[in-house]
Amino acid sequence: MHALERAATAFIELRPRLFGIAYRMLGSATEAEDIVQEVWLRWQDTDRAAVENPPAFLALITTRLSINVAQSARVRRESYIGPWLPEPIDTSLDPAVGAERGEALEFAFLLLLERLTPTERAAYVLREAFDYPYPQIAEILQLSTVNIRQLVSRARKHLTAVRREPVDKVEHRRLLAAFVDAAQTGNIGALEGLFAADVVSTSDGNGLGGAARFPVLGCNRVARFMAAFAPRFWPGAGITWVEMNGRAGVLVPRGRNGVTLLTIDASPSGIHHLMWIVSPAKIEAFERSRARGGRP
Repeated sequence: MHALERAATAFIELRPRLFGIAYRMLGSATEAEDIVQEVWLRWQDTDRAAVENPPAFLALITTRLSINVAQSARVRRESYIGPWLPEPIDTSLDPAVGAERGEALEFAFLLLLERLTPTERAAYVLREAFDYPYPQIAEILQLSTVNIRQLVSRARKHLTAVRREPVDKVEHRRLLAAFVDAAQTGNIGALEGLFAADVVSTSDGNGLGGAARFPVLGCNRVARFMAAFAPRFWPGAGITWVEMNGRAGVLVPRGRNGVTLLTIDASPSGIHHLMWIVSPAKIEAFERSRARGGRP
């Protein structure tokens, strides 16, 4: 086999994992795809005969590129109009996107990962989602093994402190279906019965008309907002159920050409976060992942 063909074979085998690392690092499938493409170009130009462990080498390059992009992304998001949410992906045929553990793929959890520094996030993702040994993470991040253990521990504690006990997938879908039913009729009492007391509704539209520029907070306010919203949003809407980031979501037509993607985060106390993706760029990226059958 030709040397470049061997390189391509090795890369293709590892590509889902490399995409999975980059996606969890960035919360953007588009940026993760760009990272993986750049890794491929660098892999072609590498003296591959000198690389003893190609999977480790490719993970190293992917992680370091992702850290660089994550650092610049934080600056770019300062000019983002309205709330920012991650870019969802279809996971119906590839629920783990190359990971041994799927938790760090869930949409609401990706949003929590934004609270970490890029280096903390890299250490946490490599350890918790992909089960890399601490010495290998230390080599990737150019830190001591002791420092890596501290980073992962600190990240884990930080996330545990802010994350609520999640419901399972069946209950998640039931709550989302119940919300859609109640929202379509504008039934304030039914909506309040589904919500946690401190529920938040967040719309990511990046300035698109009709997308709320600020989160709506509190059980009564969110219920009344949904009820007021119902006559314009739901009538005639043909809802499509999808799987996004390992959990249920719904695609709802908006106007003649627009589409909104909705999912929730819920705990035993009820729905505590409604997340609406209105941004056309993020909807298009999700549709691309659906067309590929969930594969990066």
